[in-house]
Amino acid sequence: MPTALDPVIHAPLRLQVCAMLAAAQTVDFATVREMLDVSESVLSKHVKVLEEAGYVAVRKAASDGRQRTWLALSPAGRKAFAAHAAALRTLVGDADLAAE
Repeated sequence: MPTALDPVIHAPLRLQVCAMLAAAQTVDFATVREMLDVSESVLSKHVKVLEEAGYVAVRKAASDGRQRTWLALSPAGRKAFAAHAAALRTLVGDADLAAE
């Protein structure tokens, strides 16, 4: 049986957040919001789910005279994202793509 999809990561927006964070050490919340073209409240809710699962670390710090929020995948988040991506590759690889 292949690795199961992670329901915490599988939601499309959370999957996109994890993919962005996997490519960097940390990413500014505003940058993630702009890249995904979502509202602050929508992104906050999804980040909270990832944070509660232990997949994302959230750090707040003053920068240029204002409060900024930085996001990073935790080691557990990187492991979970890698497993989820592998499960997706297995699922897609098993699909009948003969219709191409």
